[in-house]
Amino acid sequence: MRTGFPENFLWGGAISASQADGAYDVDGKGLDTQDLRYFDSRWTKEERDHQRNINMTGEQFKKALIEKDAVNYPFRQGINFYHHYKEDLALMEELGLKIFRTSINWARIFPNGDDVEPNEAGIQFYVNLFEECRKRGMKVFATILHYNIPVNLVTKYGGWKNRKTIDFYLRYARVLFERIGDRVDYWLPFNEINAGKFNPYNGVCLIKDQEEHYENAIYQCLHHQFIANALTVKLAHEIIPGSKVGGMIARFTTYPATCKPEDVMQSILDEQYANYFYTDVMARGKYPSYMERYFHENQITIQKEAGDDRILQQYTVDFLSFSYYMSMVATTDKNWDRTGGNLVTGNKNPYLQASDWGWKIDPIGLRVSLNQMYDRYQLPVFIAENGIGALDEYTDGKIHDPYRIDYLREHFKQMREAIVDGVELIGYTMWGIIDIVSCGTIEMRKRYGVIYVDRDDRGQGSNQRYKKDSFYWNQQCIKDNGENL
Repeated sequence: MRTGFPENFLWGGAISASQADGAYDVDGKGLDTQDLRYFDSRWTKEERDHQRNINMTGEQFKKALIEKDAVNYPFRQGINFYHHYKEDLALMEELGLKIFRTSINWARIFPNGDDVEPNEAGIQFYVNLFEECRKRGMKVFATILHYNIPVNLVTKYGGWKNRKTIDFYLRYARVLFERIGDRVDYWLPFNEINAGKFNPYNGVCLIKDQEEHYENAIYQCLHHQFIANALTVKLAHEIIPGSKVGGMIARFTTYPATCKPEDVMQSILDEQYANYFYTDVMARGKYPSYMERYFHENQITIQKEAGDDRILQQYTVDFLSFSYYMSMVATTDKNWDRTGGNLVTGNKNPYLQASDWGWKIDPIGLRVSLNQMYDRYQLPVFIAENGIGALDEYTDGKIHDPYRIDYLREHFKQMREAIVDGVELIGYTMWGIIDIVSCGTIEMRKRYGVIYVDRDDRGQGSNQRYKKDSFYWNQQCIKDNGENL
């Protein structure tokens, strides 16, 4: 019987290129879709929630294309990881990380997306980055697409609506496998692939007011991503024998709000539509039967090509991963209190405490999710994201964040319990291991890291890095392999 974390457990940290790198117009990089998300630091909390570009408009998109300002487009600045990655990785080595997850920026490799030849400076950056990880004893978990695609693919082809985007994506993936493949240990074709439904601009780069049948367009885009995901598995296995390619969702753990049968049934439907549809396609290799009713009732028709079903069946993923931040409850009661969450709002669980941003903190929900995922698919599981966004205060070089230590401790305890339950959990990459621009709210002040970055919402500050109290706690936890939680 397992009693705790395995000896080879991969303790790690995660960031994304669009939130961290900056250098949006350096070394031949093209403009990407996250570069176009506008933010005003003067917005009130209500305005920030309302105007964070979950649904990009055509007018906003066109305006962002011509504006050169980086202050109101924080993803263009990030934390300048592009020029600071060596010192940042040195801190992560000091922390004791076993694995580092980051994304590769498609527009840095193919600036327009449809270029015939890749940008050599972009390839060299990732060669250097991943070699630096290796030098510091860290494995690499590379996300091929973390929301942002080259803008030209949207303006010229319509993005993921157009099946040609699959071919452009596979050209990009082939270059990665051929040129940097031996430096990567785990590949992830798409970050949170279900984002196409709950956050369509991020997930599939749709502009809502340009679509006649928005939901149909979403599922058509998702179909193209499913095919791209499967063909990426095929390509990786051909070019890099023994490579590990996974699938990922944002995990929305859902409990029935009451024991009313209607609420229990709603929780089943919520799990199917928000979570299992995506993992069923990627891990079981086919569209689940429960989606037939959903598509019929919502007038959704997906255009497939001959052979698509065979592609999905033949090239399933090697492991599954997910982000986990909170849980929600399912109910048919339309008056139930609502609360914030990972790019979504959900029904509030009255038994749980909340973060500064209203996300419900539920460590046991992580154990629930791990057991459900492993029981359903019997595939190795990787927690690709988990953490707490908070208003950390920097005082005389010190950042005291006991709430983050508590959060991590309680979630790690539940991970250990899941391993004892029998779940094959191979690794954990804490989200925003170093402070980065928040994807959901486009803020710097919403901090996830154990490493503090001295930047504010306008990109002002020294950009110096400082270790928080949670850094030292996490360092000892990794050293002990989670034995003394």
